[in-house]
Amino acid sequence: MDIRVASTVAELQAAEGLFDGPARLDWSERFLSAPGHLMLIAYVDGVPAGMVSGVEMTHPDKGTEMCLYELCVDEGYRRRGIGRALAEALAREAKARGCYGMWVGVDTDNEAALATYDAAGARDEGVFAMRGWPLTG
Repeated sequence: MDIRVASTVAELQAAEGLFDGPARLDWSERFLSAPGHLMLIAYVDGVPAGMVSGVEMTHPDKGTEMCLYELCVDEGYRRRGIGRALAEALAREAKARGCYGMWVGVDTDNEAALATYDAAGARDEGVFAMRGWPLTG
């Protein structure tokens, strides 16, 4: 397995099978050009097998932390440690960028995700509630 930082639209488009939908050109360009956005792709024999995306978040009184935005491992490559390796690689990158911590929001019944994050060194920080504002149509 080889984990690399995605730096081109072509890399994102080649890995779009790991996303919820197609990698749109305009959104891919915006993601890659935005400071603090990061995507790591895990390759097995040259094939994109998993990805993790992170977004740096900075606040005036806290500094910068990394949000693990999304993690996916292709079904055919699961249970091989790829998700753990991607989460660990993102944490290393966050530390190298000067982040004081990293966090992820996860459904409390998503046992596979919870096990992956625990294996990568995450700690349970308690109950988390999420609210959303749909801003489109």
